[in-house]
Parts: sequence; structure tokens; C-alpha cells
Amino acid sequence: MFDAERMIETVSLTKRFGDFTAVDAVSLSVRHGAIFGLIGPNGAGKSTLMKMLTTLLPPTAGGATVAGYDIARAPAKVRAHIGYVPQLLSADGALTAYENLLTSARLYLIPRQEREDRIVAALKMMDLTAAADRLVQGYSGGMIRRLEIALAMIHEPSILFMDEPTVGLDPIARHAVWDHVRKLRGEMGVTILITTHLMEEADALCDAIGVLHAGRLAETGTPRQLKDRVGPGATLDDVFAQIAGVEIDSGGSYRDVRETRRSAQSHS
Repeated sequence: MFDAERMIETVSLTKRFGDFTAVDAVSLSVRHGAIFGLIGPNGAGKSTLMKMLTTLLPPTAGGATVAGYDIARAPAKVRAHIGYVPQLLSADGALTAYENLLTSARLYLIPRQEREDRIVAALKMMDLTAAADRLVQGYSGGMIRRLEIALAMIHEPSILFMDEPTVGLDPIARHAVWDHVRKLRGEMGVTILITTHLMEEADALCDAIGVLHAGRLAETGTPRQLKDRVGPGATLDDVFAQIAGVEIDSGGSYRDVRETRRSAQSHS
């Protein structure tokens, strides 16, 4: 029976590519309305785990349910209940924000009579109403990311997956995206799972964090719990360094965003 308080649940979820194990028996639970962050070094398995949860990759072993549906047995049901914001650029720069949202509404088979209201609401939620008729190729990086969140939310999913949500953004744009993510959780009750390399982001946004290392879930807890386990005055950077054994290398135009995300994806 589906426990509505556990919107995402994995049990020994595993993904192998030949002899390489990218995700190794990961078991975690994300409660309803939480923002859960996955952190870890490049190659830790964050994006692979997210792709399994969004049904883009089949698991090799173990299992998972998302919104109560099994990712292997009911992938269409899973997709109907989730939104996904990938690292790579997903908005079409040759279209306006309105046209991007209309295309997304059609792809999600939103009834014609509901599309206009959904698009208007999505633009308002992401503070893009004034820029709705501008070509996206003229948007800033932060505006593009907000549009991509709107695209992922147009069908009103209960769970939102975001892979590196603020990659390539300047601090002002990053904080604006954070505010909108909090709004989705606070006003709409959306459960959110993000991957991030930014410890400041994980600390500011996440109710709980899972630390992936070499495909395994090394630690879970609230940001405060994880820091307390390291010692007085510890930061999430210290947590990351202790578990992963490495330190973190911690805007722009449409072209800048595209190139930055391509580079980030090639190292994930």
C-alpha cells in the first residue's frame, strides 16, 4: 500500500554498466513536501540515480517507487506524476516563453480548454509574465532556469526532480531560483529532489541530504545533523570532504548556459 508520506522510496536500487556499478544498492526515502538533496563528487552516481527515478534508465537490481508507482512496472504512471529539469538546456531559444510552455502543454496532453490558464499561471509563478513574448535566446541564465521549472510544472506534478538546478548561474540568479523552488514547496506542496555540487545550495534549500560516494549512499540526515557528526563549527564542505575524500570545486547568456551545462553534464 502506498504511504503518501513517502513520495520517493528506493530499496537497494542498483545500476551497472557492464562491470562498472554506477549506483550500488541505494536505499532512501523522501517524505511528502520535502526538499531532498543529493550531493557527491563527479561520478558518484547522482545523475544516474535521478535518471532511474525518472524512468530514463532501467535499474539493474533493486527497486523504487515514485508517487506510489513502481519505476519498472509503471513508468508511464511515474512520468505522469513528476516534473524533470535536466542539467542540459531544455528550453528552445528560438521560441518565446509562451511558445515553449504551449509546446510542453501539448506534449503533456493538457486539454485545450485548460492550456491558457495553465500557461498564465506558470508564467506568473516564475515571474516571467512580462517576458512571455520574448525569444528565450535573449533571456538571462536565471530566467532560462525559471522557465525550465515552469515547463516541468505545467502538468502540475506532485514531485519535481532537478539535476544541478543552478549550474552556471551567478549568485543573484541562484538565489532567485532558490526562492522559486521554496515557493513550489510552500504554496503547492511539491516534493523536490535535487542534485547539487553547491554546499551553500544544499544547506539553504534542503530539509534532508544524502551523500553519494562511489555509487553508495554514505550518509543521510538534515544539514545540521551531518555537520554535527563532523564536529563543532563544521560546514557541509567539511562533511563532503570527510566522506568523499576530496574538496569541492565550487548567469550568462543562452549560449553561456548551454555551454556551461554541456560541460557539467560531460563530467557527471
